[in-house]
Amino acid sequence: MTTALITGSTSGIGSAFARRLGADGHSLVLVARDTTRLREQATELHDRHGVEVEVLTADLATDAGIDTVAARLGDRTHPVDLLVNNAGFGNKGRYLDVAMADELRMIKVHCEAVLRLTSAAAEAMRERGRGGVVNVASVAAFVPRGTYGASKAWIVQFTQGAAKDLAGSGVRLMALCPGFTRTEFHQRAGMGTDSIPGWMWLDADKVVAAALADLARGKSLSIPDPRYKTLMGLARLTPRTLLGTITSRTGRRYGPR
Repeated sequence: MTTALITGSTSGIGSAFARRLGADGHSLVLVARDTTRLREQATELHDRHGVEVEVLTADLATDAGIDTVAARLGDRTHPVDLLVNNAGFGNKGRYLDVAMADELRMIKVHCEAVLRLTSAAAEAMRERGRGGVVNVASVAAFVPRGTYGASKAWIVQFTQGAAKDLAGSGVRLMALCPGFTRTEFHQRAGMGTDSIPGWMWLDADKVVAAALADLARGKSLSIPDPRYKTLMGLARLTPRTLLGTITSRTGRRYGPR
């Protein structure tokens, strides 16, 4: 059976990936900062699906954490066939209201870790002639909304560019761009969500199902819901200056508080 490594596996979309891939019979390598939660998750998935589950405690905001996961991805004797770069977080507050240390930590996790882990995985996968990488971004990548959106835009551009460079190698890369998804994301960031309309919320399990289907089709970009596909299509047609004004106002009205 194939092995999937998932960062940020203990909650949200990462947890949904772990459930789905475990149910499909994949061996799992679960990565997060909380060892206790990792072990609990591993036990549950092993008992429920009978799959092998390895846990790897790592903080991807540190060089040591990234090095640990990169080394596991580069292990040729225990190869990883699917990497899901899901670890990430949001900062509460507008630009200049957020401490620079927190902004840099976000860039470390969303950009540097994604680059280094994707590279470690893809190199080993290219040698074997097969494998896949899903880099979890966001629809925020397509609108001008601060450091979070900028870091997710980097993930999209990097992933699609790398996917073209690896075309024909047997290695598939895809950026996953969900909209608002019911997870612990906003709670962890201290953001309220009461102002977000109900129709904008997605289910994490359905997001994962759509993502895996798109990966199997060879797509390099997945927006896993018709509502958000429509919204992002309209965003592409809107002049950037006007789009910035609209998203700023919409963020103040509907965004997390």
